[in-house]
Amino acid sequence: MPELDWHADRTDLAALALLDRTPASGEIDMAAVRAYRQGRVRAKMRARGIDACILSDAINIRYATGARNMQVFISRNQPARYLLLTEGRSILYEFTGCMHLVDGLETIDEARPSLTASYVATGDGIAEREKAWAAEMAATLREVVGPGATVGVERLNAGAALALAAEGFRLVDAQAPVERARAIKSAEEMKCVEASLRATEVGVARLRAAIQPGMTETALWSVLHQAVIAQNGDYIETRLLNAGERTNPWFQETSAAVIGDNELIALDTDVVGCYGYYSDFSRTFHSGPDAPSQTQRELYKTAHEQVSHNIDILRPGMSFRDYADRAWDIPEKYFANRYYLSAHGCGMSGEYPYLYHRADFPDAGYDGELLPGMTICIESFIGEEGHGEGVKLEQQVLITETGVKVLSQFPFETALLA
Repeated sequence: MPELDWHADRTDLAALALLDRTPASGEIDMAAVRAYRQGRVRAKMRARGIDACILSDAINIRYATGARNMQVFISRNQPARYLLLTEGRSILYEFTGCMHLVDGLETIDEARPSLTASYVATGDGIAEREKAWAAEMAATLREVVGPGATVGVERLNAGAALALAAEGFRLVDAQAPVERARAIKSAEEMKCVEASLRATEVGVARLRAAIQPGMTETALWSVLHQAVIAQNGDYIETRLLNAGERTNPWFQETSAAVIGDNELIALDTDVVGCYGYYSDFSRTFHSGPDAPSQTQRELYKTAHEQVSHNIDILRPGMSFRDYADRAWDIPEKYFANRYYLSAHGCGMSGEYPYLYHRADFPDAGYDGELLPGMTICIESFIGEEGHGEGVKLEQQVLITETGVKVLSQFPFETALLA
């Protein structure tokens, strides 16, 4: 591989990769970030007439409070940790033995031990536990918002939700207010986004420098993991690194397949990184030792053209429908294996909105408006159906008051663009 013109050994990012408290060096005012995010959720609740939300998604709890704890574990053990948020109260029901983790967070008025209502915690006594959970929550709801209130819920067991409804509350879906809250970032929040990207770019640079034929996909992918964790990022959400013909179609999970000579290697980062913010860009590399083939360059340049065109048309105030109509036309030979989205929102994970291709809009699309403060990932996958390699490219951008700022700075491959 040629020498990489990107500093893979940068260490100045370490101070930006702390927990969700204000860094000692003061680069980011995390208290301001937390206040903004919690205020956004409460404003969206008010707008929809929701008196209280019970949040059990680990990312949403972190967004609303800054409290982080075992996000992957909690995502499949619900409700084992949950947040009750009202206009005037924020009560975190923390996982057993973990209440000390919220010390010093001004966004949480009170921490209580959670009453885990899951089958693994209760066995065949689950129904009774769900009723007990609902009774406990109902008593608190009556105290803080009154009987018969409208309560937003998410990711609860069916039994727990039914038991809570039986306590006399009107249950609604909490996804809409939280997703709409998360969609618009503050200027201080954007510092977190960019810190996560810079740290992930260090990891991708180390991954690129480690490429050599004969190593496995998993061995190469682990280089990114090590760098992310060493910089205090959280985890990688997917397994999307493939080489050779395993690059096409996309969404083949990273495996022990051996990387061969002169193959394309496609990567989608999907990193939940520093401060819990999603660093989501895609790059495709070449394993060497020879120069890329004409076919490989054609695939790469086509994907690059799609991403560049779709970034260029983005404007604040643009409707999702207008974006779909003006987006790049996918050539017929690449259409069947197209990426399922043209673009998507990005914050602490992939989020609202989804922007669909023109051809998919009638069945899957919905309208809305691109607004300043939205971070959007522009996607491309180019590969012919049934044979050959593919190229995955993606850029993360910010919608500004006047246009677009490209956030992901990792360079594209000059040898593949030649």
